[in-house]
Amino acid sequence: MVLAALMGGLFVFGAFAAQSTPPVPVPQVPAIPVPPPPSLNAKSWVLMDYATGRILASSNPDLRVQPASITKIMTAYVVSAELKAGRIHRSDMVYISDEAWKKGGAGTDGSTMFLKLHSKVSVENLLYGMLIDSGNDAAIALAQHTAGTTQGFVALMNAYAKRLGMTGTHYSDVNGYPVADHYSTARDTAVLTRAFIHDFPKTYKINSVGHFTWNGITQYNRNTLLWSDSSVDGVKTGHTEGAGYCLVASAVRDGQRLIAVDMGTPSAKARADDAEALLNYGFRFFKTHRLFKAGQVLASPRLWKGQADHLPIGLTTDLSLTVKRGNYDKLKASIDIPATLIAPFKKGQKIGTLTVSMNGKTLLTRPVVALSDAPEGGFFSRLWDTIMLWFYGGHGNKQTAVQPAAATRAAS
Repeated sequence: MVLAALMGGLFVFGAFAAQSTPPVPVPQVPAIPVPPPPSLNAKSWVLMDYATGRILASSNPDLRVQPASITKIMTAYVVSAELKAGRIHRSDMVYISDEAWKKGGAGTDGSTMFLKLHSKVSVENLLYGMLIDSGNDAAIALAQHTAGTTQGFVALMNAYAKRLGMTGTHYSDVNGYPVADHYSTARDTAVLTRAFIHDFPKTYKINSVGHFTWNGITQYNRNTLLWSDSSVDGVKTGHTEGAGYCLVASAVRDGQRLIAVDMGTPSAKARADDAEALLNYGFRFFKTHRLFKAGQVLASPRLWKGQADHLPIGLTTDLSLTVKRGNYDKLKASIDIPATLIAPFKKGQKIGTLTVSMNGKTLLTRPVVALSDAPEGGFFSRLWDTIMLWFYGGHGNKQTAVQPAAATRAAS
């Protein structure tokens, strides 16, 4: 296998250009010391990098807790998935059943959209009522419309949780009531939130809306960070006596998105303060760097028995990574590919693996693919390469040198 260096301190260009006078020494700016994360009031919390899903800081991230209305992020995720699949539509008019009205309506002591019994409301408006008003009646109505029954919808929620790798989560209802066997973790909540933002951005945008009026009643988004921090665009609050006050917040600053989850704080103010402290800490001491672009040629190893002599390889999507400020130059990247590549290959076919590491620890891996079709060569070309392979002994790519192609160093 081939291990070819791509990065790691090779970001200064023109360093050996001829100079008529000795260069003036440039004082070295010490790396920013990164302090420990802030002390928070939450039982468990997580700060996640949206670009890669890496946990930047955490406390008790896998503690199973009651998620309260944070549950509705998954409810919105399942509804959005069914909308994308075309099985339901935003314009569908949903019948407000006795169950939705009795368990989540105006007569309850929980959050409600104030839906009228036996009325019909569009899926679109119910999404607004659930995500902004945190309406339990809206969540139940959406669940019944999507899956026929709330029990059927809960089964979908658990299936999607398993698909997303939420190993510390189990749902028993659609809105976050404190019922038996209903729990999640801060880590799983961050995983779900990242998937929600990425997979269903249209629905996610509802979380940034400040207020919503229905049945003549205007309610304001309980995520107070929407007013105090212009970079925040979501996500969801939750509260029950057992769960405490919970908040999932996400913000974008200078193109960098972070997700903060704090579960089980003592007050609404504490949950907002905790989330804001996490976001400020993350943006101050971590930075997202785009390491490679989609389609960028990372290497062109020797290709045998093909119409071309070399095969350009790279990534199908941009590759970004968030690291502590001042640590960018410590990153190392390498490609692991077979020593012998024999045509044919199809564009997009996996060729090897790109690994990015720091101080010997792997931070992430990505598949490296063929960036173009590589058909077989003619008979005589293949015959000649067969002969040449006898001499090379199947190690044609072993010494392939790879340089970073247009890898731009972002300010650290």
